[in-house]
Amino acid sequence: MIKLKRGGIEKYINYHQNPWPGVNEMINECNLTNYSIFIKDNYLFAYFEYVGKDFIKDMQKMAADSITRKWWDTIKPLMEPIETRNHVEFWADMEEIYHLD
Repeated sequence: MIKLKRGGIEKYINYHQNPWPGVNEMINECNLTNYSIFIKDNYLFAYFEYVGKDFIKDMQKMAADSITRKWWDTIKPLMEPIETRNHVEFWADMEEIYHLD
């Protein structure tokens, strides 16, 4: 999850309702499926399922993609890191405490 800056909510929503060509394709190429981003007030929660074999390698591939880097450069200023128990995280990971199939 991450926090959106108050002035960035509408821009963030608009960008994600109309992602740039190549953004979704790279997400798929990096083996992320069932990807969703939810919003509550100015907090975002992202959910995805990874179906590949090497998550770190796929995330490095995504980070090396020029379109993805430009997308992140556009989106990142609309967000602010979250303070967690021990440090500040950009897109903070959450710990699963309950799951039912």
